[in-house]
Amino acid sequence: MPTSSLKLTKEQQDEAIRTIQSYFEEERGEELGDLAAWGVLDLFMTQLAPYIYNQALRDARTTVNQRMASMEEDLFALEQKLPKTSR
Repeated sequence: MPTSSLKLTKEQQDEAIRTIQSYFEEERGEELGDLAAWGVLDLFMTQLAPYIYNQALRDARTTVNQRMASMEEDLFALEQKLPKTSR
């Protein structure tokens, strides 16, 4: 998935900016303006988000595979025993 496809809504961007600013204020004692916080968000979105996205896909793939295996077991359990034929 190209990085440009990773998008946030305006509301999500605003919330992320506030979260970044709050973090820098509380943890580092630094006041970050909107432009600087946007730069940090852009860094995360372009450099780190693809790793997180790919891990989420791997986790989803694992979950789907586990569910499919469980469904396969359930389907085998539903099979009827075939009558024995005498020849």
